[in-house]
Amino acid sequence: MVMDGYRGFLGLLVSALLVGFLSVLFTLIWVLHYREGLGWNGAGPEFNWHPVLMVTGFVYIQGIAIIVYRLPWTWKCSKLLMKSIHAGLNAIAAVLAIISLVAVFDFHNHSKIPNMYSLHSWVGLTAVILYILQLLLGVFIFLLPWAPLSLRALLMPIHVYSGLLIFGAVIATTLMGVTEKLIFALPTKYKLFPPEGIFTNTLGLLILVFGALIFWIVTRPQWKRPKEPNSSLLQPNGGTAEGMEGSMAINVSNMDKSDSELNSEAAARKRNFILDEAGQRSTM
Repeated sequence: MVMDGYRGFLGLLVSALLVGFLSVLFTLIWVLHYREGLGWNGAGPEFNWHPVLMVTGFVYIQGIAIIVYRLPWTWKCSKLLMKSIHAGLNAIAAVLAIISLVAVFDFHNHSKIPNMYSLHSWVGLTAVILYILQLLLGVFIFLLPWAPLSLRALLMPIHVYSGLLIFGAVIATTLMGVTEKLIFALPTKYKLFPPEGIFTNTLGLLILVFGALIFWIVTRPQWKRPKEPNSSLLQPNGGTAEGMEGSMAINVSNMDKSDSELNSEAAARKRNFILDEAGQRSTM
């Protein structure tokens, strides 16, 4: 299959992957060069795992998971395989997000800093909880062959919308977290444009651009994965969606055939009536 606007898609995809990779790289440079590095001792280096894992998992890997269905090279792969890859990437992002939360809570407790007082923490924890619920519902509704087709059709628009909503909330939360960290780390120098402030503000812009590219790629209808003509969505009773469609097609065919037969019989009766009437007139 040929994708409409393939060159444009390829350019945006490469740009998104590059910008996302730079976001992860900038985060590592930030914590290794400007902060205290990485560690797990309850001090600053343990906190630094929070931005690294969040940007790597919750931003970069989640963004890739969102657009994985749009890759035209995967259109020949089965839908079940792509669902598994989509769920696997989201699971990796969820694990990294949970570890990053453990790191920040442990740092706060060790340093006697109150937890969950900022808007960043409120929105961030809400996004993590919703993300895990989204992942679990996606696995049980769309990946495993348990849910009926009617339920899948009902929940699919909600699943897509909530996924984009959560991703947007993650981008916003990350930007709030970067700003909050800079204000705490550079209380008097931040407004003087120090190198760390400029570098980390650039990181925020990269994260924002990455989110914008992901949103653009995933919302273009011409880049949507085509429906599989021979896909097999298993039903609880062992049937398939295609089987239902096939039986419907047979019924329609039979209905068409019955209509044609009725029309033929009506035409034959009309011809016989005309011939009989003509015969009666000739004998008179």
